[in-house]
Amino acid sequence: MSAFPETIPALLEWRAAREPKRAWLFFEEASWTLADVKREVDRFAVGLATRGVVKGDRVAILLGNRPETLFTWLAANRIGAIAAILNPAYKQAELVGVFRLIQPRIVVTDEHRALVEAAFTELPAAPKIATPAELPEGGSPPRVVVKPDDVCVLIATSGTTGAPKAVMQTHRAYTLTAEAFPAWLGLTDDDRLLAPLPFFHVNAQAYSAMGALATGSLAIQRKFSASRFWEEARALGATQFNAVGAMMHILLRTEARAADREHAIRICYGALALPKATHRAFEERFGLALTVGYGMSETTFGTIWPLGEAPRYGTIGRLRQHPRLGEINRARIVRDDGKDASDGEAGELWLSNPGTMAGYWNDSAQSNVALDGGWLHTGDLVRRDGDDTFTFVSRKKDVIRRRGENVTSAEIEGVLAAFDGVAEVAVIAVPSDLGEDDIAAYVAPLPGRTLDVEQLRAWAKERLADFKVPSSFHVRDALPKTATARIAKHLLRPERPDPSAK
Repeated sequence: MSAFPETIPALLEWRAAREPKRAWLFFEEASWTLADVKREVDRFAVGLATRGVVKGDRVAILLGNRPETLFTWLAANRIGAIAAILNPAYKQAELVGVFRLIQPRIVVTDEHRALVEAAFTELPAAPKIATPAELPEGGSPPRVVVKPDDVCVLIATSGTTGAPKAVMQTHRAYTLTAEAFPAWLGLTDDDRLLAPLPFFHVNAQAYSAMGALATGSLAIQRKFSASRFWEEARALGATQFNAVGAMMHILLRTEARAADREHAIRICYGALALPKATHRAFEERFGLALTVGYGMSETTFGTIWPLGEAPRYGTIGRLRQHPRLGEINRARIVRDDGKDASDGEAGELWLSNPGTMAGYWNDSAQSNVALDGGWLHTGDLVRRDGDDTFTFVSRKKDVIRRRGENVTSAEIEGVLAAFDGVAEVAVIAVPSDLGEDDIAAYVAPLPGRTLDVEQLRAWAKERLADFKVPSSFHVRDALPKTATARIAKHLLRPERPDPSAK
């Protein structure tokens, strides 16, 4: 055996053998030792196998954040099957699209059973279905050879347009991440990793769950709630959590309380570079350290602030490397003409590392585009400075071509976000009668505040070149969000400017 397990079943076996009596999983008022977790995983694996699940089959899981989601996922991997944890917020049409794509052998769900069965009516052949209570059975799971490069999970993309895609991640990618994530953050075996992010998200899977299987223990939060977050974190004994999208802004906007520091959390990993003042305000108010990184469903090895170095506010850090294997992660910054960008010049980030997806399920065309030449084309524009520190610029598709100039939505959003009273902002391209793109800005005010569109327009004109100033501004009570609290720009794109919009 290598120095560290190379498959998820081997990782669970390894950890449970070392500390069988250790309390490892925490959820609300309940807890499970590692021996308990292994026993449940084996029981769920027998239940899956009894229902005909074999190596390579897909097991769809529609349960939300709860221990049974973890047990079913690990059980599927235990017998060589592929877990697909799905978003409980999916509507019927979305479920039909995902089911058609991944063709699960079985769907494990409970309160969503009626919705799942309704989706089955639109499929040529209905999968089996079981609740978590029905699934576990006694006996021993079948002995199945699971290899490091086998696919362990499918991660359904948010699908901004068109048909859904499913990222194929491997056992090797997840076990490498399990070993590396604690090292990136300086976690020890005394740490308890809190998972407030949904388990259908790569962050909760690869960083929280896998990281805790390697080091420390795991606490699951049923759902992120800003008003209850610190109280629940304290009750669960958490010392670390991950945040994405607007979570940090949402927590900062809650009313300050004396109990804001009454918790054991010492470090937060944030997948978002904040302005220096906001970053430091978050650390000071909640009494913890905030580190920043970049990753995506297609690769768990992106960038992170180096442990022990002075913060580089506004950046996403340097390439993540492996604590045992060393430099396994490489990057290129590539211009539109295919040439490598110079330091300080924006270009698309390409990555090459063993934490990269095997491709998109049943979609060789998109897989070939994303992995062309052995590099993962991230679709994100970044800049690299002289000491190999990266700064995120924007999504490549969020570059707007206006009046012959390239404009990044992130630049405009940064200016508008600094206007007094703005809570959220999203800038998108909209069709122009003159060809190319026009620019529309959607803004939401802070609670109890109102926004004057003409004042906001004047603010933008003072700080942006004319071709960067949005042609229309739309005020909304709140902007639509994805399940991971990111602004869902794709839900704004179909909208036509309101006749009343300024």
